[in-house]
Amino acid sequence: MSTAHNEKPQGALERIFHLSEMNTSMRTELLAGVTTFVTMAYILFVNPSILKDAGMPIQATFAATAISAAIATLIMGFVANYPIALAPGMGLNAFFTYAVVIGMKLPWQTALGAVFISGLVFFLLTVTKVREWIIEGVPQVLRLSIGVGIGLFIAFIGLKDAGIVIADKATFVALGDMKSPHVLLAVFGFIVTGWMMAKRVKGGLLIGILLTTVMGMITGIYPPPTNISNVIAPINPFKAVAPVFGQLDIMGVFNYGLISILFAFTFVDLFDNIGTLLGVTRKAGLLDKDGNLPRAGRALLADSIGTMVGSVMGTPTVTSYIESASGVAEGGKTGLTAVTVAVLFAVSIIFAPLVGLIPAEATAPVLILVGTLMMSEVVHIRFDDFTEAIPAFMTIIMMPLTFSIAQGLAFGFMSYTIIKLVTGRFKENNAVTYTMTVLFILHFIIN
Repeated sequence: MSTAHNEKPQGALERIFHLSEMNTSMRTELLAGVTTFVTMAYILFVNPSILKDAGMPIQATFAATAISAAIATLIMGFVANYPIALAPGMGLNAFFTYAVVIGMKLPWQTALGAVFISGLVFFLLTVTKVREWIIEGVPQVLRLSIGVGIGLFIAFIGLKDAGIVIADKATFVALGDMKSPHVLLAVFGFIVTGWMMAKRVKGGLLIGILLTTVMGMITGIYPPPTNISNVIAPINPFKAVAPVFGQLDIMGVFNYGLISILFAFTFVDLFDNIGTLLGVTRKAGLLDKDGNLPRAGRALLADSIGTMVGSVMGTPTVTSYIESASGVAEGGKTGLTAVTVAVLFAVSIIFAPLVGLIPAEATAPVLILVGTLMMSEVVHIRFDDFTEAIPAFMTIIMMPLTFSIAQGLAFGFMSYTIIKLVTGRFKENNAVTYTMTVLFILHFIIN
C-alpha cells in the first residue's frame, strides 16, 4: 500500500516532466530548484528597494515580487517544461522607477498600467510569431550592446545608492565622501559579496545582502530588530500585497507617451528574455541540432503572462533569469526545477518583514556586481569595425548618461541604420532596423 502511494507522485511527475526521457531524477531536479532559488533570491530585496524610489510600499512590493515570480515560474515549469525561473527583471525595474515614474513624472499606478499593456503586447507578438521575427531581425551587435548598456545603467544606480557617486553642479557627477560610515558599509558589502562571487559561492549575492545588513547593525549605523516578528512572520499574502494589488491604471497610460514607454518595456524584455532562454537551455543541452529552442512559443508565453499577472500584483516586467544556469549546472533539465523555485518563492512571503531592515548600502553592491556580470558580452562586439562599434558605443553609453534604457535603444538603432546606409552597407539593414529607426525618429519629433 505504502509502495503504491510512493510511486504515484513519481508516476505523476514522470508524466508531466518526462524525467527518465530527460535522463534526470526527482532528487536532482529538486536540488537544482533550490540552487536556482538561492542564487536569485536577492531580487526579493533589491526589487522593493528600487520600487521604493517610485513611492511604492516595500513590504507590499516584496510580496508582489514573490507572488509574480512564483506564478510565472509555475507556468514555465508546467507549460514549457524548462528549468528556467522568472521574476521581475533587473534593468526593467530601474527603467520603471527612474525613467518612467521619476523621469516622466508618471504615477506608479499608471506605469503599472503600461507594464500590463506591454505584457499584452508580448502575448500578441508571441502567438502571432511576430516576436520571433523581431528577435531575428535585430542585429547581433545591438543584442549584445543592450545587455552591456543595461549593466552599466544598473551599476550606476548601485554606485549612486551606495553614495560612492553623487550629484555635482559643476561636473554633473563626483566622488562621494569615502569616509562616511554609510559609504564604508557599502564598500564592505561590495568587497564581501565580490569575494563570494569570485569564489562561486552559491547564493553569494543573497548572503552578501544579509551580511552587510548585519554589519550595519553591529556598527550601529542601523538599529537591530527588536523581536522575531521584525524578521519573519506568518503573513496572509493577499493582505501583504493589498496596497499595490490591482492598483494599475491602464487608461491613464493613453494620456502620456504610450509608444516610447511600450518600446522600452517591450524591446528590453524581448532581447533580455530570449538571450536568457537560449543561454540557459544551451547550457542544459536542450537546443535542437539546428540550435533552435523547442517549445520556444510556450517559454515566451510564460513571461508575457507573468508580466500581466505581475503588473496586477504590483511589480514591473517579469522575465527569465540567467541565474537559472546555476540550477542547470546542478543537473536541472525539466520544469520540475522551475516548479521547485516557484514553491520556494511562494513560501518566502513569510520573510516580508525582513525587507524593511535591509538598507540601501546592502543592495547597492548587488546592483554593481550584477552590472559587472552583464558587461561580459562586450568582448563579442567587433570594435575593429566602426559600423558596428559606433552603434554599440551609442547604445551602451547613452543608457547610463541619459538615465534611460529607452534612449540607449533609440540611439543604438538609429546610429546602426544610418551608418550602414551612408557607408554603402545598406544590405546589412532589414525591415526591423528601418522600422525601429523611423519610429524612434518620430518619437523624438513628437516629444
